[in-house]
Amino acid sequence: MNRPAHILMVSVPAHGHVNPSLAVITELVARGYRVSYVNDPSFREIVESTGASFVPYATALPLTDDPAGWPEDPVAIQEVFLDDALSMWSALLEAFEDDHPDLVLYDIAGFAGRALGERLGVPVVQLSSSFVGWDGGEEDLAEVFEAIRSGPGGPEHHRRFADWLAGAGAVQRDVEAFKNRPERCIALVPRALQPNADRVDERRVSFVGPCFGDRAHQGRWERPAGAEKVLLVSLGSAYTNQPAFYRACIEAFGDLPGWHTVLQIGRHTDLAALGEVPDTVEVHRWVPQLSVLAQADAFVTHAGMGGSSEGLFHAVPMIAVPQAVDQFANADALVGLGVARRLDTEQATAEALRAALLELVDDPAVAERLAVLSAAGRAEGGTVRAVDLIEAELKG
Repeated sequence: MNRPAHILMVSVPAHGHVNPSLAVITELVARGYRVSYVNDPSFREIVESTGASFVPYATALPLTDDPAGWPEDPVAIQEVFLDDALSMWSALLEAFEDDHPDLVLYDIAGFAGRALGERLGVPVVQLSSSFVGWDGGEEDLAEVFEAIRSGPGGPEHHRRFADWLAGAGAVQRDVEAFKNRPERCIALVPRALQPNADRVDERRVSFVGPCFGDRAHQGRWERPAGAEKVLLVSLGSAYTNQPAFYRACIEAFGDLPGWHTVLQIGRHTDLAALGEVPDTVEVHRWVPQLSVLAQADAFVTHAGMGGSSEGLFHAVPMIAVPQAVDQFANADALVGLGVARRLDTEQATAEALRAALLELVDDPAVAERLAVLSAAGRAEGGTVRAVDLIEAELKG
């Protein structure tokens, strides 16, 4: 009797990295594949909900969803990710040296997954939850790469990474190429949000758009009777210690005629710091975001790739309030697409927030562009196409 193919998924413990893969893993299990999923024990429950077998490793990454847990120095950040890869590497060798996967999927930060696949000589596919590299990208970003390579601690980090690749048996030994140039990549983001999309090598990279799947386990949000329009406000899971911003949102939207606001504040903000909250604003630590967006008329977001993709998918105009990393680029991309306004945190006064919302929802051109972008994103194929492409790699 033929055994089912064994697929290994390797990711890191961050919702923005894990959530995009969950529907893909669920579909692989439904098609009869045996799937092992490596992550920190804090993600066991959500991983096991897909039907995959959970394989734990002890992460070296901050787990608090608090940006204060991360160093600011770019070389130090790279060191944290390398430490995490080394911890994961030990767990991978123990779990899979005698139980070889037939294919390895790995997150953009799951370097150890690529190394294991190359060591074992099996197909390796990156699942990218963010934008991907483009032809000439390393030249475009030369200053950034050079600052890491030659800054304090940079040469030592590079040597340490190179030594690990050599000892691990990786085929690709060039550190920058190993990190940034996957041989095969499935991008779980809309092509519309990809910088320099016309310069991406689509022989290596396939855009399938966001893969949402059934998130019924997260619960459902119901639109209140009498709510003419619904606004969701969320800064994601990490950058949520922003009581002044939340107060500005309550002031901006709380008395806006016909509007009902769903305000997600995360776990770092004291509810008492919000002051008086009107009945038109419901406050939650966490909400089932997709369920809300499916019924929403506008979205105030930190412009993480996940939230940006979900907003486009549901054709919801956005006010982007970026907080860190790729969110500034995503915010600018949304503005460039004509479906958002960008307000940096210090600009996000009650007056500016309200004005931006009314400008967006009163502009028919915004709705037209959102309809086109939503249709294009859905046409990219999502979960089914992603799994079809993975199967093609197995068979090829």
